[in-house]
Amino acid sequence: MKLSVLMPVYNERRTLREIVRRVLDQPVAGVDQVELIIVDDCSTDGSTEIVRQLQEEHPESIHVILLDQNQGKGNAIRLAIQAASGDIAIIQDADLEYSPEDYDIMLKPIISGVADVVYGSRFAARELRRMLYSRHTLANRFLTFLSNFFTNLNLTDIETCYKAFRVEVAKTIPIRSKRFGIEPEITAKFAKRKLRIYEVPISYHGRTYAEGKKITWKDGLQAIYVIIKYWLIDDMFQGDYGHKDLIDMEAAPKYTEWTLERTQPYMGNLVLEIGSGIGNNVRILMQYTDVVATEIEPVYLQVLRNAYFNTPGVAVFAWDATQAPPADLPTPDTILCSNVIEHIEDDQSVAFNADQILKQGGRMIFIVPRGENLYSTLDEAIAHVRRYDETRLRSLFTTLGYEIEEMFTLNKIGVLGWWYRGKLAKQQTIGRFGLKVFNVLVPLFKLIDPILPWKGLSLVIVARKPAAH
Repeated sequence: MKLSVLMPVYNERRTLREIVRRVLDQPVAGVDQVELIIVDDCSTDGSTEIVRQLQEEHPESIHVILLDQNQGKGNAIRLAIQAASGDIAIIQDADLEYSPEDYDIMLKPIISGVADVVYGSRFAARELRRMLYSRHTLANRFLTFLSNFFTNLNLTDIETCYKAFRVEVAKTIPIRSKRFGIEPEITAKFAKRKLRIYEVPISYHGRTYAEGKKITWKDGLQAIYVIIKYWLIDDMFQGDYGHKDLIDMEAAPKYTEWTLERTQPYMGNLVLEIGSGIGNNVRILMQYTDVVATEIEPVYLQVLRNAYFNTPGVAVFAWDATQAPPADLPTPDTILCSNVIEHIEDDQSVAFNADQILKQGGRMIFIVPRGENLYSTLDEAIAHVRRYDETRLRSLFTTLGYEIEEMFTLNKIGVLGWWYRGKLAKQQTIGRFGLKVFNVLVPLFKLIDPILPWKGLSLVIVARKPAAH
Protein backbone atom coordinates (compact mmCIF):
# COMPACT_ATOMS: atom_id res chain seq x y z
CA MET A 1 0.00 0.00 0.00
CA LYS A 2 1.25 3.47 -0.89
CA LEU A 3 1.12 6.42 1.52
CA SER A 4 1.02 10.03 0.33
CA VAL A 5 2.21 12.52 2.96
CA LEU A 6 0.83 15.99 2.20
CA MET A 7 3.04 18.74 3.59
CA PRO A 8 2.11 22.44 3.22
CA VAL A 9 5.13 24.67 3.86
CA TYR A 10 5.32 28.36 4.62
CA ASN A 11 8.45 29.79 6.28
CA GLU A 12 9.53 26.59 8.03
CA ARG A 13 13.28 26.81 7.38
CA ARG A 14 14.17 25.95 10.97
CA THR A 15 12.29 22.63 11.14
CA LEU A 16 11.94 21.56 7.51
CA ARG A 17 14.91 19.23 7.17
CA GLU A 18 14.18 17.47 10.43
CA ILE A 19 10.48 16.83 9.76
CA VAL A 20 11.26 15.50 6.27
CA ARG A 21 13.87 13.16 7.75
CA ARG A 22 11.35 11.88 10.30
CA VAL A 23 8.67 11.33 7.65
CA LEU A 24 10.94 9.40 5.29
CA ASP A 25 12.53 7.34 8.06
CA GLN A 26 9.26 6.36 9.76
CA PRO A 27 8.26 2.72 9.11
CA VAL A 28 4.49 2.11 8.91
CA ALA A 29 2.89 -1.31 9.19
CA GLY A 30 1.06 -2.17 5.98
CA VAL A 31 2.77 0.56 3.93
CA ASP A 32 5.44 -0.43 1.41
CA GLN A 33 5.86 2.88 -0.41
CA VAL A 34 5.83 6.53 0.71
CA GLU A 35 5.65 9.68 -1.36
CA LEU A 36 6.08 13.09 0.24
CA ILE A 37 4.32 15.94 -1.55
CA ILE A 38 5.64 19.33 -0.41
CA VAL A 39 3.72 22.45 -1.41
CA ASP A 40 5.81 25.56 -0.74
CA ASP A 41 3.37 28.45 -0.34
CA CYS A 42 5.75 31.19 -1.52
CA SER A 43 8.02 31.11 1.53
CA THR A 44 10.22 34.14 2.19
CA ASP A 45 12.68 32.72 4.73
CA GLY A 46 14.73 30.40 2.55
CA SER A 47 12.41 27.39 2.86
CA THR A 48 11.99 27.24 -0.91
CA GLU A 49 15.70 26.61 -1.44
CA ILE A 50 15.69 23.87 1.20
CA VAL A 51 12.66 22.25 -0.47
CA ARG A 52 14.53 22.18 -3.79
CA GLN A 53 17.58 20.64 -2.13
CA LEU A 54 15.46 17.97 -0.43
CA GLN A 55 13.89 17.00 -3.73
CA GLU A 56 17.34 16.66 -5.32
CA GLU A 57 18.43 14.46 -2.41
CA HIS A 58 15.29 12.25 -2.58
CA PRO A 59 14.03 12.41 -6.19
CA GLU A 60 12.17 9.10 -5.92
CA SER A 61 10.28 10.03 -2.76
CA ILE A 62 9.66 13.78 -2.81
CA HIS A 63 7.38 15.65 -5.19
CA VAL A 64 7.49 19.45 -4.97
CA ILE A 65 4.95 22.12 -5.89
CA LEU A 66 6.27 25.70 -5.72
CA LEU A 67 3.78 28.57 -5.63
CA ASP A 68 4.69 32.10 -6.66
CA GLN A 69 1.99 33.64 -4.47
CA ASN A 70 1.01 32.88 -0.88
CA GLN A 71 -2.53 31.47 -0.87
CA GLY A 72 -2.90 29.59 2.40
CA LYS A 73 -2.89 26.11 3.89
CA GLY A 74 -6.23 25.08 2.41
CA ASN A 75 -5.08 25.79 -1.12
CA ALA A 76 -1.78 23.97 -0.52
CA ILE A 77 -3.58 20.85 0.69
CA ARG A 78 -5.99 20.97 -2.24
CA LEU A 79 -3.05 20.98 -4.67
CA ALA A 80 -1.31 18.19 -2.75
CA ILE A 81 -4.41 15.98 -2.90
CA GLN A 82 -4.66 16.52 -6.64
CA ALA A 83 -1.03 15.43 -7.03
CA ALA A 84 -1.26 12.43 -4.68
CA SER A 85 -0.88 8.98 -6.21
CA GLY A 86 -1.06 6.90 -3.04
CA ASP A 87 -3.85 4.78 -1.58
CA ILE A 88 -3.93 6.70 1.70
CA ALA A 89 -2.93 10.28 2.48
CA ILE A 90 -2.11 12.07 5.71
CA ILE A 91 -1.66 15.79 6.27
CA GLN A 92 1.66 16.61 7.92
CA ASP A 93 2.56 20.14 9.02
CA ALA A 94 6.17 21.12 8.39
CA ASP A 95 6.82 22.11 11.98
CA LEU A 96 7.51 19.57 14.72
CA GLU A 97 4.15 19.77 16.52
CA TYR A 98 2.97 16.42 15.13
CA SER A 99 5.14 13.31 15.19
CA PRO A 100 5.28 10.77 12.32
CA GLU A 101 5.65 8.17 15.07
CA ASP A 102 1.84 8.36 15.25
CA TYR A 103 1.41 7.20 11.63
CA ASP A 104 0.79 3.62 12.73
CA ILE A 105 -2.12 4.50 14.99
CA MET A 106 -3.46 7.02 12.46
CA LEU A 107 -3.42 4.67 9.48
CA LYS A 108 -4.38 1.37 11.08
CA PRO A 109 -8.19 1.89 10.88
CA ILE A 110 -7.96 2.71 7.16
CA ILE A 111 -5.51 -0.08 6.30
CA SER A 112 -7.71 -2.59 8.14
CA GLY A 113 -10.71 -1.45 6.11
CA VAL A 114 -12.95 -0.11 8.89
CA ALA A 115 -12.44 3.62 8.23
CA ASP A 116 -12.32 6.07 5.36
CA VAL A 117 -11.09 9.00 7.46
CA VAL A 118 -9.11 9.17 10.72
CA TYR A 119 -8.64 12.25 12.90
CA GLY A 120 -5.74 12.44 15.33
CA SER A 121 -7.00 14.07 18.51
CA ARG A 122 -4.71 16.20 20.64
CA PHE A 123 -7.28 16.19 23.43
CA ALA A 124 -7.81 12.45 23.81
CA ALA A 125 -5.68 10.67 26.41
CA ARG A 126 -2.07 10.22 25.29
CA GLU A 127 1.31 9.99 26.96
CA LEU A 128 2.86 13.21 25.63
CA ARG A 129 1.09 16.52 25.13
CA ARG A 130 2.75 19.88 25.66
CA MET A 131 0.53 22.28 27.63
CA LEU A 132 0.13 25.65 25.90
CA TYR A 133 -2.40 28.45 25.53
CA SER A 134 -5.54 27.84 27.55
CA ARG A 135 -7.55 30.30 25.43
CA HIS A 136 -6.35 28.59 22.26
CA THR A 137 -7.53 25.25 23.65
CA LEU A 138 -10.91 26.70 24.66
CA ALA A 139 -11.36 28.14 21.17
CA ASN A 140 -10.51 24.75 19.67
CA ARG A 141 -13.04 23.01 21.88
CA PHE A 142 -15.72 25.59 21.04
CA LEU A 143 -15.15 25.21 17.29
CA THR A 144 -15.24 21.43 17.66
CA PHE A 145 -18.50 21.66 19.62
CA LEU A 146 -20.02 23.93 16.98
CA SER A 147 -18.89 21.67 14.15
CA ASN A 148 -20.26 18.60 15.93
CA PHE A 149 -23.59 20.36 16.46
CA PHE A 150 -24.04 20.98 12.74
CA THR A 151 -22.48 17.73 11.44
CA ASN A 152 -23.89 15.40 14.13
CA LEU A 153 -20.43 13.96 14.76
CA ASN A 154 -18.77 13.55 18.16
CA LEU A 155 -15.17 14.47 17.40
CA THR A 156 -12.93 15.98 20.06
CA ASP A 157 -10.57 17.93 17.78
CA ILE A 158 -11.59 19.12 14.30
CA GLU A 159 -8.69 21.59 14.09
CA THR A 160 -6.05 18.88 14.32
CA CYS A 161 -3.51 18.79 11.52
CA TYR A 162 -3.45 15.00 11.52
CA LYS A 163 -6.19 13.84 9.21
CA ALA A 164 -5.72 10.66 7.21
CA PHE A 165 -8.05 9.55 4.44
CA ARG A 166 -8.35 7.37 1.39
CA VAL A 167 -7.02 9.28 -1.60
CA GLU A 168 -9.70 8.14 -4.06
CA VAL A 169 -12.36 9.65 -1.80
CA ALA A 170 -10.48 12.88 -1.11
CA LYS A 171 -10.00 13.54 -4.82
CA THR A 172 -13.79 13.69 -5.28
CA ILE A 173 -14.35 16.30 -2.55
CA PRO A 174 -14.01 19.97 -3.56
CA ILE A 175 -11.95 22.19 -1.25
CA ARG A 176 -12.88 25.88 -1.37
CA SER A 177 -11.17 27.30 1.73
CA LYS A 178 -7.73 28.74 1.08
CA ARG A 179 -6.64 29.20 4.69
CA PHE A 180 -7.38 27.35 7.91
CA GLY A 181 -11.08 27.13 7.07
CA ILE A 182 -10.18 23.86 5.39
CA GLU A 183 -10.46 22.04 8.74
CA PRO A 184 -14.20 22.63 9.37
CA GLU A 185 -14.92 22.52 5.63
CA ILE A 186 -13.62 19.02 5.00
CA THR A 187 -15.10 17.84 8.31
CA ALA A 188 -18.55 18.97 7.15
CA LYS A 189 -18.07 17.33 3.76
CA PHE A 190 -16.78 14.07 5.24
CA ALA A 191 -19.89 14.00 7.43
CA LYS A 192 -22.33 14.81 4.62
CA ARG A 193 -20.75 12.14 2.45
CA LYS A 194 -21.42 9.69 5.31
CA LEU A 195 -17.83 8.50 5.35
CA ARG A 196 -16.66 6.20 8.11
CA ILE A 197 -14.79 8.57 10.43
CA TYR A 198 -12.62 7.38 13.31
CA GLU A 199 -10.64 9.36 15.88
CA VAL A 200 -7.47 8.24 17.66
CA PRO A 201 -5.29 9.87 20.33
CA ILE A 202 -1.97 11.37 19.23
CA SER A 203 0.96 13.06 20.91
CA TYR A 204 1.30 16.81 20.48
CA HIS A 205 4.24 19.18 20.88
CA GLY A 206 2.63 22.57 20.32
CA ARG A 207 4.78 25.61 19.68
CA THR A 208 4.38 29.21 20.74
CA TYR A 209 3.72 32.16 18.45
CA ALA A 210 7.36 33.12 19.00
CA GLU A 211 8.29 29.69 17.66
CA GLY A 212 6.23 30.23 14.52
CA LYS A 213 2.59 29.38 15.25
CA LYS A 214 0.47 31.08 12.54
CA ILE A 215 -3.23 30.61 13.33
CA THR A 216 -4.97 33.70 14.81
CA TRP A 217 -8.34 34.77 16.20
CA LYS A 218 -9.36 35.84 12.69
CA ASP A 219 -9.07 32.23 11.58
CA GLY A 220 -11.38 31.27 14.44
CA LEU A 221 -14.05 33.66 13.18
CA GLN A 222 -13.55 32.34 9.66
CA ALA A 223 -14.02 28.79 10.97
CA ILE A 224 -17.41 29.70 12.47
CA TYR A 225 -18.49 31.11 9.11
CA VAL A 226 -17.28 27.98 7.29
CA ILE A 227 -19.07 25.65 9.72
CA ILE A 228 -22.41 27.36 9.10
CA LYS A 229 -21.79 27.78 5.37
CA TYR A 230 -21.22 24.09 4.72
CA TRP A 231 -24.13 23.12 6.93
CA LEU A 232 -26.35 25.12 4.57
CA ILE A 233 -24.58 24.28 1.29
CA ASP A 234 -24.25 20.75 -0.11
CA ASP A 235 -20.96 21.15 -1.95
CA MET A 236 -19.85 17.54 -1.49
CA PHE A 237 -18.72 16.32 -4.88
CA GLN A 238 -15.98 17.42 -7.23
CA GLY A 239 -16.84 18.02 -10.88
CA ASP A 240 -19.78 16.06 -12.31
CA TYR A 241 -20.09 13.64 -9.43
CA GLY A 242 -23.16 13.62 -7.20
CA HIS A 243 -25.62 15.05 -9.73
CA LYS A 244 -27.57 17.69 -7.88
CA ASP A 245 -30.92 15.97 -8.34
CA LEU A 246 -29.69 12.97 -6.32
CA ILE A 247 -28.37 15.15 -3.53
CA ASP A 248 -31.46 17.34 -3.49
CA MET A 249 -33.78 14.32 -3.25
CA GLU A 250 -32.34 13.67 0.21
CA ALA A 251 -34.42 16.70 1.22
CA ALA A 252 -37.63 14.86 0.26
CA PRO A 253 -37.47 11.48 2.05
CA LYS A 254 -41.24 11.40 2.60
CA TYR A 255 -41.82 11.35 -1.15
CA THR A 256 -39.37 8.47 -1.54
CA GLU A 257 -41.16 6.65 1.29
CA TRP A 258 -44.53 7.28 -0.40
CA THR A 259 -43.33 5.81 -3.69
CA LEU A 260 -41.77 2.72 -2.11
CA GLU A 261 -44.69 2.21 0.26
CA ARG A 262 -47.03 2.07 -2.74
CA THR A 263 -44.90 -0.58 -4.47
CA GLN A 264 -43.87 -2.60 -1.39
CA PRO A 265 -46.67 -5.20 -1.75
CA TYR A 266 -45.06 -6.32 -5.02
CA MET A 267 -41.58 -6.76 -3.55
CA GLY A 268 -40.14 -10.12 -2.60
CA ASN A 269 -37.32 -11.19 -0.31
CA LEU A 270 -34.43 -9.83 -2.40
CA VAL A 271 -34.72 -6.53 -4.26
CA LEU A 272 -32.03 -5.55 -6.73
CA GLU A 273 -32.02 -1.84 -7.47
CA ILE A 274 -30.67 -0.58 -10.78
CA GLY A 275 -28.91 2.76 -10.40
CA SER A 276 -28.91 3.19 -6.63
CA GLY A 277 -27.11 6.54 -6.80
CA ILE A 278 -26.20 7.70 -3.31
CA GLY A 279 -28.67 5.34 -1.63
CA ASN A 280 -31.85 7.40 -1.25
CA ASN A 281 -33.99 4.28 -1.81
CA VAL A 282 -31.69 1.71 -0.21
CA ARG A 283 -32.01 3.05 3.33
CA ILE A 284 -35.80 2.63 3.09
CA LEU A 285 -35.83 -0.71 1.25
CA MET A 286 -33.49 -2.33 3.79
CA GLN A 287 -36.15 -1.89 6.47
CA TYR A 288 -38.32 -4.61 4.94
CA THR A 289 -36.25 -6.65 2.49
CA ASP A 290 -32.71 -7.63 1.57
CA VAL A 291 -31.20 -5.30 -1.00
CA VAL A 292 -28.64 -5.51 -3.78
CA ALA A 293 -27.63 -1.96 -4.70
CA THR A 294 -26.04 -1.53 -8.13
CA GLU A 295 -24.36 1.51 -9.63
CA ILE A 296 -21.95 2.43 -12.41
CA GLU A 297 -20.47 5.74 -11.19
CA PRO A 298 -17.30 5.02 -9.14
CA VAL A 299 -17.98 7.77 -6.61
CA TYR A 300 -21.58 6.69 -6.04
CA LEU A 301 -20.30 3.14 -5.54
CA GLN A 302 -17.92 4.41 -2.90
CA VAL A 303 -20.71 6.32 -1.16
CA LEU A 304 -22.84 3.16 -1.11
CA ARG A 305 -19.99 0.98 0.13
CA ASN A 306 -19.18 3.45 2.86
CA ALA A 307 -22.79 3.74 3.98
CA TYR A 308 -23.54 0.00 4.00
CA PHE A 309 -20.18 -1.47 4.96
CA ASN A 310 -20.86 -4.64 7.01
CA THR A 311 -24.62 -3.97 6.93
CA PRO A 312 -26.51 -7.29 7.07
CA GLY A 313 -28.87 -7.76 4.15
CA VAL A 314 -27.31 -5.09 1.92
CA ALA A 315 -24.79 -5.81 -0.85
CA VAL A 316 -23.26 -3.34 -3.31
CA PHE A 317 -22.20 -4.24 -6.86
CA ALA A 318 -20.85 -2.37 -9.85
CA TRP A 319 -23.13 -2.88 -12.85
CA ASP A 320 -23.96 -0.89 -15.95
CA ALA A 321 -27.47 -2.16 -16.71
CA THR A 322 -27.07 -1.41 -20.42
CA GLN A 323 -24.53 -4.27 -20.42
CA ALA A 324 -24.88 -7.96 -19.57
CA PRO A 325 -24.97 -8.59 -15.81
CA PRO A 326 -21.74 -9.82 -14.18
CA ALA A 327 -21.60 -13.50 -13.27
CA ASP A 328 -21.43 -12.86 -9.52
CA LEU A 329 -24.55 -10.68 -9.39
CA PRO A 330 -27.20 -12.30 -7.15
CA THR A 331 -30.47 -13.50 -8.67
CA PRO A 332 -33.29 -11.36 -7.21
CA ASP A 333 -37.03 -11.95 -7.12
CA THR A 334 -37.65 -8.22 -7.58
CA ILE A 335 -35.87 -5.57 -9.64
CA LEU A 336 -36.46 -1.89 -8.89
CA CYS A 337 -35.42 0.82 -11.32
CA SER A 338 -36.40 4.28 -10.11
CA ASN A 339 -35.83 7.35 -12.29
CA VAL A 340 -32.96 5.85 -14.28
CA ILE A 341 -34.00 4.81 -17.80
CA GLU A 342 -35.13 8.32 -18.77
CA HIS A 343 -31.39 9.16 -18.82
CA ILE A 344 -30.55 6.30 -21.21
CA GLU A 345 -30.94 6.32 -24.99
CA ASP A 346 -31.35 2.55 -25.27
CA ASP A 347 -33.86 1.99 -22.47
CA GLN A 348 -34.90 -1.40 -23.88
CA SER A 349 -31.40 -2.75 -23.14
CA VAL A 350 -31.93 -2.13 -19.43
CA ALA A 351 -35.13 -4.18 -19.34
CA PHE A 352 -33.51 -6.93 -21.45
CA ASN A 353 -30.41 -7.22 -19.25
CA ALA A 354 -32.46 -7.09 -16.06
CA ASP A 355 -34.53 -9.98 -17.40
CA GLN A 356 -31.36 -12.10 -17.61
CA ILE A 357 -31.00 -12.22 -13.82
CA LEU A 358 -34.60 -11.98 -12.57
CA LYS A 359 -36.03 -15.19 -11.15
CA GLN A 360 -38.88 -16.90 -12.96
CA GLY A 361 -42.12 -15.41 -11.67
CA GLY A 362 -40.28 -12.36 -10.32
CA ARG A 363 -41.29 -8.75 -10.80
CA MET A 364 -39.79 -5.62 -12.27
CA ILE A 365 -40.89 -2.28 -10.83
CA PHE A 366 -39.92 0.71 -12.96
CA ILE A 367 -40.59 4.32 -11.97
CA VAL A 368 -40.20 7.02 -14.63
CA PRO A 369 -41.18 10.67 -15.22
CA ARG A 370 -44.59 10.80 -16.96
CA GLY A 371 -45.88 13.08 -19.67
CA GLU A 372 -44.02 13.91 -22.87
CA ASN A 373 -45.91 17.22 -22.92
CA LEU A 374 -44.28 18.11 -19.58
CA TYR A 375 -40.72 17.88 -20.94
CA SER A 376 -39.06 21.18 -20.00
CA THR A 377 -35.92 23.00 -18.94
CA LEU A 378 -36.01 21.04 -15.69
CA ASP A 379 -35.68 17.79 -17.65
CA GLU A 380 -32.90 19.19 -19.80
CA ALA A 381 -30.97 20.33 -16.71
CA ILE A 382 -30.90 16.82 -15.24
CA ALA A 383 -30.17 15.11 -18.57
CA HIS A 384 -33.53 13.48 -19.20
CA VAL A 385 -33.57 11.99 -22.70
CA ARG A 386 -37.35 11.66 -22.53
CA ARG A 387 -40.48 11.49 -20.41
CA TYR A 388 -42.80 8.51 -20.79
CA ASP A 389 -46.37 7.70 -21.70
CA GLU A 390 -48.11 4.45 -20.78
CA THR A 391 -47.70 2.90 -24.24
CA ARG A 392 -43.92 3.28 -24.43
CA LEU A 393 -43.32 2.08 -20.88
CA ARG A 394 -45.61 -0.93 -21.29
CA SER A 395 -43.89 -1.98 -24.51
CA LEU A 396 -40.53 -2.39 -22.72
CA PHE A 397 -41.98 -5.39 -20.88
CA THR A 398 -44.60 -6.83 -23.21
CA THR A 399 -41.86 -7.40 -25.80
CA LEU A 400 -40.21 -9.65 -23.20
CA GLY A 401 -43.43 -11.57 -22.61
CA TYR A 402 -44.13 -10.03 -19.21
CA GLU A 403 -47.58 -9.64 -17.70
CA ILE A 404 -48.40 -6.07 -16.63
CA GLU A 405 -49.83 -6.42 -13.13
CA GLU A 406 -50.39 -2.73 -12.49
CA MET A 407 -49.60 0.67 -13.96
CA PHE A 408 -50.38 3.84 -12.07
CA THR A 409 -49.29 7.44 -11.53
CA LEU A 410 -48.25 9.31 -8.40
CA ASN A 411 -47.80 12.93 -7.32
CA LYS A 412 -50.56 14.75 -9.15
CA ILE A 413 -49.86 18.02 -7.32
CA GLY A 414 -46.29 17.80 -8.60
CA VAL A 415 -47.54 18.28 -12.16
CA LEU A 416 -48.57 21.85 -11.34
CA GLY A 417 -45.19 22.74 -9.85
CA TRP A 418 -43.25 21.06 -12.67
CA TRP A 419 -45.33 22.81 -15.34
CA TYR A 420 -44.90 26.21 -13.70
CA ARG A 421 -41.18 25.94 -12.98
CA GLY A 422 -40.13 24.14 -16.15
CA LYS A 423 -42.60 25.17 -18.84
CA LEU A 424 -43.65 28.64 -17.74
CA ALA A 425 -40.75 30.03 -15.67
CA LYS A 426 -38.08 28.06 -17.61
CA GLN A 427 -36.22 27.25 -14.39
CA GLN A 428 -33.49 24.61 -14.30
CA THR A 429 -33.73 23.51 -10.68
CA ILE A 430 -36.26 23.11 -7.92
CA GLY A 431 -33.67 23.42 -5.17
CA ARG A 432 -33.45 21.97 -1.70
CA PHE A 433 -35.66 24.60 -0.10
CA GLY A 434 -38.49 23.86 -2.51
CA LEU A 435 -38.07 20.14 -1.94
CA LYS A 436 -38.04 20.60 1.83
CA VAL A 437 -41.35 22.47 1.62
CA PHE A 438 -42.70 19.74 -0.65
CA ASN A 439 -41.49 17.11 1.83
CA VAL A 440 -43.44 18.73 4.67
CA LEU A 441 -46.60 18.73 2.53
CA VAL A 442 -46.28 15.15 1.23
CA PRO A 443 -48.78 13.72 3.76
CA LEU A 444 -51.40 16.16 2.45
CA PHE A 445 -50.54 15.49 -1.20
CA LYS A 446 -50.67 11.75 -0.54
CA LEU A 447 -54.14 12.15 0.95
CA ILE A 448 -55.63 14.08 -1.96
CA ASP A 449 -53.76 12.27 -4.77
CA PRO A 450 -56.52 9.67 -5.40
CA ILE A 451 -59.26 12.29 -5.86
CA LEU A 452 -57.52 14.74 -8.20
CA PRO A 453 -58.82 14.32 -11.79
CA TRP A 454 -55.50 14.33 -13.71
CA LYS A 455 -52.50 12.01 -13.95
CA GLY A 456 -49.43 12.28 -11.74
CA LEU A 457 -45.88 13.39 -12.40
CA SER A 458 -44.44 9.88 -11.95
CA LEU A 459 -45.47 6.76 -13.85
CA VAL A 460 -45.04 3.36 -12.17
CA ILE A 461 -45.27 -0.07 -13.78
CA VAL A 462 -45.22 -3.50 -12.15
CA ALA A 463 -44.42 -6.27 -14.64
CA ARG A 464 -44.27 -9.99 -13.82
CA LYS A 465 -41.95 -12.46 -15.51
CA PRO A 466 -43.62 -15.70 -16.60
CA ALA A 467 -43.11 -18.58 -14.19
CA ALA A 468 -41.14 -21.60 -15.34
CA HIS A 469 -43.24 -24.41 -16.77
